[in-house]
Amino acid sequence: MKKIRKAVFPVGGLGTRFLPATKAMPKEMLPIVDKPLIEYAVEEAKAAGIEEFIFVTGRGKSAIEDHFDHSWELETALYQRGKTELLEASRASLLKPGQVAYTRQQDPLGLGHAVWCARRIIGDEPFAVLLADDLVMADEPCLAQMFEVYNETGGNVVAVMDVPKGQTDRYGILDVVSEQGRLAKARGLVEKPKPADAPSTLSIIGRYILQPEVMHELGRQQAGAGGEIQLTDAMARTIDSVPFHGLRFDGTRFDCGSKEGFLEAQIAFALQRSDLGEAMADIIGRYSSEARRIAS
Repeated sequence: MKKIRKAVFPVGGLGTRFLPATKAMPKEMLPIVDKPLIEYAVEEAKAAGIEEFIFVTGRGKSAIEDHFDHSWELETALYQRGKTELLEASRASLLKPGQVAYTRQQDPLGLGHAVWCARRIIGDEPFAVLLADDLVMADEPCLAQMFEVYNETGGNVVAVMDVPKGQTDRYGILDVVSEQGRLAKARGLVEKPKPADAPSTLSIIGRYILQPEVMHELGRQQAGAGGEIQLTDAMARTIDSVPFHGLRFDGTRFDCGSKEGFLEAQIAFALQRSDLGEAMADIIGRYSSEARRIAS
């Protein structure tokens, strides 16, 4: 069983659901409190032991590259003014030389295509994929939990959660053959099935540990749902030869690709902050009566 050293971050999307905010700024740079979504994902990968960080970008994504580099003018100004805490905060996102690679997805052909664009950098190794839109609040980082499972089971491992039956057409859904505690063994998976056709309500979120066989399948460039190259289709084609498990992770997932999930994450993460929790609780209290009026 090979160690997983590399992680892919597909960040080439247009972020149209957040226009006009994302007209000139990558959606992955939208902040939750004071840290961009992509930094949360990179921190999670670091905590799991990832050594190489591969960003699959698109046009207009240079802010992501700049974020994980030095900003000499800013750092010099902060140093000269004695603002050491802010200086350390600005440097916290830095990745070591040689740890970072960027490649472009020139055509918007789906998540599977974005992952395939990293094939030369991945080589013939197992790898992780993290979607910054899916933000997970957990005592133990979600990817670290998955690594623990992977070290026991090998194969492909995905983070999963149960969703309402009526929402299966929004996710990749597992066809489960057996369950043991938080771990579900799958015999298949379906991309965005209609509720009546869904084999379960166990959906994949944006955390994957994948074997190189998946990358080989992506190389077939077979279009699936929506005319896009689907990552779930490639995973499904390897199930007969590669073990496949879903982990019900410990933690709370926020769908920051939606405005509602993004706003919920702002509240939840602010409440967890020692410098903001009390103020946020007070703000929520002041607006709670108005919220109840709207809800009724």
